[in-house]
Amino acid sequence: MKKTTFRVVTRGSDGQIRIRDYDSPQPILRRHSQIGIEDCSTDLSLRGLPVFRGLIGPIPESKNIIRYESPDVFEDLTKQWTAAPLPKRKRSRTRMDASHRPSTSSDTAHSIPSPVPSSSVSPAPDSPSAANA
Repeated sequence: MKKTTFRVVTRGSDGQIRIRDYDSPQPILRRHSQIGIEDCSTDLSLRGLPVFRGLIGPIPESKNIIRYESPDVFEDLTKQWTAAPLPKRKRSRTRMDASHRPSTSSDTAHSIPSPVPSSSVSPAPDSPSAANA
């Protein structure tokens, strides 16, 4: 699905963040000069979109919104994003007692009895030792 809303996020003269939405990039072209086109985004729907002087973007904001930000807004929002505390992950710890601890090779060699004594095992019919028997 094609992205349909072009969002420009800047800072007003009073310091507040100002968001303007447009249906096409043409109104943005009236205020900013195009200096190229996006040709390396991993989001393939952004490729071919205009890159404007004085704005950072295009940035995918949601399924249908393309975002451009002024450098100061980009810097402030990035700082806020990186300074936000990460949610604490809960770690599940399992307690292992002796009955549940993994066995080692030395434990295995001494604690597992052979199910059938080796003298009572007959060789397979097609083996070389079966021909001698």
